Amino acid sequence: MTTAETSFDTATLIAAGDDGTTYDNVAITLHWMTALLVVANFALAEIWDYFAKPTAHFLQTTHMSLGILLGAVIVARLIWRLMPGHQVSSLEIGWVRLASKMTHYLLYLLLIVEVGLGVATQWVKGQPLSFFGLGIPSPIAALSRPARHQVQEIHNWVAWAIIILAGVHAAAALYHHYVLKDRVLLRMLPKGAR
Repeated sequence: MTTAETSFDTATLIAAGDDGTTYDNVAITLHWMTALLVVANFALAEIWDYFAKPTAHFLQTTHMSLGILLGAVIVARLIWRLMPGHQVSSLEIGWVRLASKMTHYLLYLLLIVEVGLGVATQWVKGQPLSFFGLGIPSPIAALSRPARHQVQEIHNWVAWAIIILAGVHAAAALYHHYVLKDRVLLRMLPKGAR
């Protein structure tokens, strides 16, 4: 590694707020954006059937927009995480470390699949995808009603899997914080909240 690369890496880490023992500000922001978008999208999907058509349509298009935004945040998280110097060593050891890694990888995989299924759900109807009022046309012709229903069902099941796994993830973080009294949760909180 050259001196220029070392200086660049150091400058990037300092700008991101990384002290080498906690996640940097960018990673923390992307983590909490992901959590917020997942919860908001799940809540929207669960409540829109209780509203009249205009409100339900607004909630559905908001769900689509936030879903696309979630996809962008996931891509940004993966790119940031893969950049040299942005990995933080796990505090866990043994099977707990392995379970933690597998949970994170599974969450990433499910989130990517869910965003893809969300896009597919709209496009298999032959309808444009809405991103804050901008229509993104479907590149495919509408599929049969049973095929559309199948894509929607898989989208719904993956959403529930994400919510359940994210709940387990959150419970584990709280267990670390309140029972084990280690720094696992604190490393993902903004500096002012630590």
